[in-house]
Amino acid sequence: MDPEFDEFLHVPARLSIVALLAPAEWVEFGFVRDAVGTSDSALSKQVTALADAEYVEVRKTKSRTGRHTHLRLTARGREAFRRHASALERIVAAAHEAQE
Repeated sequence: MDPEFDEFLHVPARLSIVALLAPAEWVEFGFVRDAVGTSDSALSKQVTALADAEYVEVRKTKSRTGRHTHLRLTARGREAFRRHASALERIVAAAHEAQE
């Protein structure tokens, strides 16, 4: 296995969340929930795991329209995603080479 393959990040829900956050600065929780196609509780569980690993930062604010939760990748999370994506690309490339 590629040494940069991240078993923790490869969990489909986590990988989907991180891939969605990668091109953005801050993303609203509800947008992530809808884009990933999961429930609030399932997303919250994965976000907590990502935050505990210091891959995601969570910002909670309160306004007159209610409470809002926003997410973003940390520098560590951005680097982990970059390394993991590169590892996946190498794995796919090796599979293609084996077929030729």
